[in-house]
Amino acid sequence: MQFGRYFEEFEVGATYKHWPGKTITEYDNQQFCLLTMNHHPLHLDAHYAEGTQQGRIVVVGNYVYALLLGMSVADLSGKAIANLEVESLRHVAPTFSGDTIYGESTVLDKRESSSKKDRGVVRIDTVGYKQDGTVVCVYRRKILVPKHPGHGNEELEQRRRPVPRRD
Repeated sequence: MQFGRYFEEFEVGATYKHWPGKTITEYDNQQFCLLTMNHHPLHLDAHYAEGTQQGRIVVVGNYVYALLLGMSVADLSGKAIANLEVESLRHVAPTFSGDTIYGESTVLDKRESSSKKDRGVVRIDTVGYKQDGTVVCVYRRKILVPKHPGHGNEELEQRRRPVPRRD
């Protein structure tokens, strides 16, 4: 099973559907809020949330973003050296307990690193949507990924060679 991609394996325009989806529970939302110290009552207090325009507890948006980011690791950033930047992040529609989130990412462009020959930067759009197709979250990011060690990448190949044992 492949986990992430090398620079050469990314194709501009390719779209990766992240599988499986995740059904969000009330517990997931509460734990994320408590772990991140986001105690806004819209995300934790059912009585308070009844009086808002949504009429019920809304799943905290950063959990949805983190979930989508995690879902994309196996397809995209499993080999990443670093997550460089989140260029944009939009929460488009609310998410509620019981919603199932799915995601897909499209490669926008890629370029070789200007400072190190063994890596490159890949720019990606990710869209998260609910079971009914409603888009809930959209973000754009850049990741730094290594080049494949077998594609003329001498610097990376040398670092991965085993060090001879001294007895």
